[in-house]
Amino acid sequence: MDIKAFIRELLFGYDCVIVPGFGGFIGNYSPARIDRSSGTFKPPLRQITFNRNLNHNDGLLIGKISLATGLHYGDSRRIVEDFVRDLRNRLAKGERVVFDHLGSFTLNHESSIQFDPESNINYYLGAYGLESFHLSHHKGYDVRKRVNRHIDKDPVKGYSLRRNLVRAAIIIPIIALLVIVPLKDQYNRKSGVESVTLNPLVTAEFENNRNAIDSDLIMVTPATEVTSVYNPPDDNASVTTPATTQPAPAITSDVPEETGYYVITGSFKSEENALSHMEMLREEGFDPEIIRAANGFFRVNAMKCSNIETAVSKKDSLSRKFPGVWITRKKPI
Repeated sequence: MDIKAFIRELLFGYDCVIVPGFGGFIGNYSPARIDRSSGTFKPPLRQITFNRNLNHNDGLLIGKISLATGLHYGDSRRIVEDFVRDLRNRLAKGERVVFDHLGSFTLNHESSIQFDPESNINYYLGAYGLESFHLSHHKGYDVRKRVNRHIDKDPVKGYSLRRNLVRAAIIIPIIALLVIVPLKDQYNRKSGVESVTLNPLVTAEFENNRNAIDSDLIMVTPATEVTSVYNPPDDNASVTTPATTQPAPAITSDVPEETGYYVITGSFKSEENALSHMEMLREEGFDPEIIRAANGFFRVNAMKCSNIETAVSKKDSLSRKFPGVWITRKKPI
């Protein structure tokens, strides 16, 4: 069995490979270097050295042999011991023991093991495919000299008027849209125009029935105040209560008893959706109520204000959370 081949294979992946009872092979990394005297560039390498004091059994070599041959660990250890015994006997006889692609061993005058590594073998995998190369020096070259060369350049072409007009026709409308759209949106917010709500319940029911709602309520701004149009309810108008275990919210008639400004945050065709919207307002700290409209919708009133200034202020504060909020004023009969 070629124990030396296992040692060489392990040196490609490990920095130290110990032969129990003999010594250890150590791989020392050396970076790329330049021999300035000869102009030679040498790649990085791993130089192999030998330390006879590293002779304990770390299990690396024996485990490798056992795994590769399928032998038991004890049998692999006996193979290594026989290999070491043979090495020492050959060295004691004065022979020169050669490890292929590693180096050679001899005994010096003090009977100590002397290792002579082989210099043309590189065990550094990162330098695979790299070889030393030589670069000769350039002598007699004056770096102060400058090569004057005429370079033909095409004359700079002026941009035609037609091209500039085409670009302006494209850019100007885009700039105008970027300026006008934000200003229009800001004007709508300041004038109290109702924005599109982001609540999916309000979007599904309010947008589809906007004409019906607008015919029964008035959009109020700080500058104007309009009375809503409504049909008086019957005297026997019933009060509906939701089918839930929680206390039933108050559902008032279409016309409140007192004059005031009401901040409506949602209008729903389904009473269940209106109740869900009320729960959202309660979590925000409001005391909402449901107003039954003449068109059959359930309007959720967040609060009642005595004057238009307070109502507009509350509407602006609620518009971030409920974008579809509006103000209506209803007068008693």
